[in-house]
Amino acid sequence: MLEIRWHSRAGQGAVTGAKGLADVISTTGKHVQAFAFYGSAKRGAAMTAYNRVDDEMVLNHEKYMKPDYVFVIDPSLTYTADITANHKDDTIYIITTHLDRDELISEAPKLKGKTVYTVDCITIAQETIGRAIPNTPMLGAFMKVSKMYDIEFFKENMKRVLEKLPPKIVDANMLAIQRAYDEVK
Repeated sequence: MLEIRWHSRAGQGAVTGAKGLADVISTTGKHVQAFAFYGSAKRGAAMTAYNRVDDEMVLNHEKYMKPDYVFVIDPSLTYTADITANHKDDTIYIITTHLDRDELISEAPKLKGKTVYTVDCITIAQETIGRAIPNTPMLGAFMKVSKMYDIEFFKENMKRVLEKLPPKIVDANMLAIQRAYDEVK
């Protein structure tokens, strides 16, 4: 089973990102979950969202997991939240930051020895979508790091997920996904 934990602040789109990822994955015949845990329902409060993916029906509904991937879409949570909780030796971290990997690890020593990728999803979102909602850029980075799906397949399916939005916003999200895919390091 593939498990993903998102660290975010309420209002940054982690729940929407987790659900969008689940929607795309479900089109491939896999079983998937997307859910969230909120401490406080206020915009800006720290929160976590989760995905589970498996070939078999997913019966585990616990929020506790040993994640294969950890997405940190608010850079401050790298320092203030326990993003490494319940990690495995091979957990992969994709973290939104303007810092490169080595700078980030020197500032957040708990990441030393871990597989860490960085991408500035907030800047990408601001420059493409016009708002600091870094969920779709994070998914673009995830597609690059995980090689789960071809980026064109993923973007076509995300267009369907986002189809209720104005075409201009859908197109901006596609640019954000592609840019994060290209810029993650």
